[in-house]
Amino acid sequence: MKRIVATTATAALALALAACGSDSDSSASGGDGGTTTLNVAAAASLTASFEEIEAAFEEEHEGVDVQLQFAGSSDLASQITNGADLDVFASADEANIDKVKDAVEGEPTVFATNVLTIITEPGNPQKITGLEDLEDSDLAVVVCAEQVPCGAATATLTEQQGVTLEPASEESKVTDVLSKVTTGEADAGLVYVTDATGAGDKVEMVETKGADTVVNSYPIAALKDSKHAEDARAFVDYVTGPEGQKVLKGKGFGTP
Repeated sequence: MKRIVATTATAALALALAACGSDSDSSASGGDGGTTTLNVAAAASLTASFEEIEAAFEEEHEGVDVQLQFAGSSDLASQITNGADLDVFASADEANIDKVKDAVEGEPTVFATNVLTIITEPGNPQKITGLEDLEDSDLAVVVCAEQVPCGAATATLTEQQGVTLEPASEESKVTDVLSKVTTGEADAGLVYVTDATGAGDKVEMVETKGADTVVNSYPIAALKDSKHAEDARAFVDYVTGPEGQKVLKGKGFGTP
């Protein structure tokens, strides 16, 4: 069960996906005893959930090796546009899956929802109480870049609340925002509730006014060019079915 997590460079992701394509080709021809490699591209915020789903799916589908590739949804959409060897795409918003609608088999299915929250270091040493406090120029605040779903949601939320941020950095995926707060590189950040929940006592969540009005919907679809269409559809069905939904709910995702 290989797993690729993208860095900030899309080029690095492209190389990784190309390598995956090579693996898939060899497995399809029986190079490793007939195992099918299913390449699943998923938004970074799905990491913990999809790793659990992967294990359960493989247990039920003997001979299928799910290879998860996590990155920002916009990066993954770009890779699909450029012909990356992928079988399934799970995005953190509908906008990015719409970018590749010609590559998608059928209609994408929304399988989860998510909202944002402010996170700080444990104990909230800067005494942050809401979005307005993040305007303080003395604070190092990190957010997602606007082209990725968590960044688009951040832009919408701050505009609705009349808040203007001057972030110390804008990250290509939400897990990078989380990392900068947990390592002490930033005083605060805006991430999904699921990421904050998964971090446990490494962060403290701050009640975020208006967050419940900016909801990201997560769609999933098999891709037309998949060499393993039946297995790709089976994975989509698993994620959207009761087993997958139970895992997602347990990680803090909302239901569609």
